[in-house]
Amino acid sequence: MGLVHVIRHGKPASTWGGADDDPGLDGLGLEQARAVAREIAALPPGARPRRVVSSPLRRCRETAAPLAEMLGVAVEIDPRVGEIPTPAVLSGAERPAWLRQAFTGRWADIVGDRDYAAWARSVAAALLEHEGAAVFSHFVALNAAVATATGGEDVVVFRPDHCSRTVFRVEQGRLILAEKGREAQSQVL
Repeated sequence: MGLVHVIRHGKPASTWGGADDDPGLDGLGLEQARAVAREIAALPPGARPRRVVSSPLRRCRETAAPLAEMLGVAVEIDPRVGEIPTPAVLSGAERPAWLRQAFTGRWADIVGDRDYAAWARSVAAALLEHEGAAVFSHFVALNAAVATATGGEDVVVFRPDHCSRTVFRVEQGRLILAEKGREAQSQVL
């Protein structure tokens, strides 16, 4: 049995749906990244991740960097743990309304140009390949993994705070939720 630690990125410098579609972290977000790195580095050796994986988006890469430095490893980029893909027909300004609508329902009911229930399962499948890693990801991807691991159908099953750490066990090819991360009110909802 191995563990996968999934960490939501730190507080970004701009909100989703804003002018910058790939913001980095603000000052608080950078401190959150350093704090979660210290928390993870202090885990007992058997529970401590040996690898660091990140979504390609800047806010995740910047959140992952302090832990990678502490562990002396490179950050591996995996787009499969990135943000939920927006339908191609939507402009950036339309994304927030689309997300708000998606958040009220189930994975199978999201309207778009792909099978979002399959996307949710693919996030969980990617995490299975990162046993022994700390994976830096996003609000929606974390919800996809938790929903898949628990058999849930709702898009939002919890509200992970910035830099909260959710832990999964990998057992017999399945992702098992071991511990939900800290929750908080989110700008996402």
